[in-house]
Amino acid sequence: MAKRGKSGGRSSQRATAGVIEVPKGTRPEGPVEGVYYVDTGDCELIADQDNSNGWLLKINGVMSSHIDLADPLFLDFEYMRWMAALIESRWPPRSGKGGGKAVAPTAGGAEKLRGLHLGGGACSLARYFHAAYPEARQVVVELDGRLAEYVRGWFDLPKAPLLRLRVGEAREVTETLTPDSRDFIIRDVFAGSLTPRPLTTAEFNDHIQRVLAPGGIYVVNSGDAPDLKNAREDAATIAAAFRYTVIIADPAMLKGRRYGNMVMAGSDSPLDGDPQLARRLLGGAVPAHIWNDAQVRAFAANSPVRHDPPAPSIER
Repeated sequence: MAKRGKSGGRSSQRATAGVIEVPKGTRPEGPVEGVYYVDTGDCELIADQDNSNGWLLKINGVMSSHIDLADPLFLDFEYMRWMAALIESRWPPRSGKGGGKAVAPTAGGAEKLRGLHLGGGACSLARYFHAAYPEARQVVVELDGRLAEYVRGWFDLPKAPLLRLRVGEAREVTETLTPDSRDFIIRDVFAGSLTPRPLTTAEFNDHIQRVLAPGGIYVVNSGDAPDLKNAREDAATIAAAFRYTVIIADPAMLKGRRYGNMVMAGSDSPLDGDPQLARRLLGGAVPAHIWNDAQVRAFAANSPVRHDPPAPSIER
């Protein structure tokens, strides 16, 4: 099945040996290669052999994240670059920041974006957006409290209130948030090769819509096999909730020729009106296409919208 965050050329990275024990209640001071026990299993920190400042993070054997300690604007995983490009097309960062072409300073408070990341990993995108939008306020929701502590110690993340790590289950946390309180929400949560079903239903999308501010964007990482069944159902459910949608992926993935990831997004405002976005996506190391709303709905046309299971009946 599709691997979370799998990036080309990473399968040859050497495995590390040995388990590193960090006393409970303490935080490591900087990254050290090794296997670490976390609340949900184990994680492995691997030095990037192609980048002296780079680190790769595996969680329970699945490649999860890449960090460049010297350059937070460097995103090694293609799907993260696509997510960043989409958000920057809506809110261009100030000149010289971000991964796209430099633009003039923007009005409307783009620097003060409010972001929610469902799924933490190494906080690669949160670090990126902090560098691109220094005044942004971001919350990263991570199920694994021990992993969150490790990541804080390894990667010198921005401090609260610029970046808060909140330990909890993504849906439970989302349901508690204030309406209209986030400009973008990113879903990048996996259990094995797929996103847990409670985070993919129409009912969950109702909570996402409630939390998003007008003009906000919901962006998801949808992993799938070549049959694209999961991706079609994900797309159908997002399309049922949002007026405008897009899908970003490389041509082989869109044609069902490999395992991999698609980036999907929904909003109450159009998402594909920026011609620079399409050019930026094509110009990456892994060229990607963007499907507009009509193409997304055609892709999902014969697939069911996912729903929560019925509440159990109470016998009297």
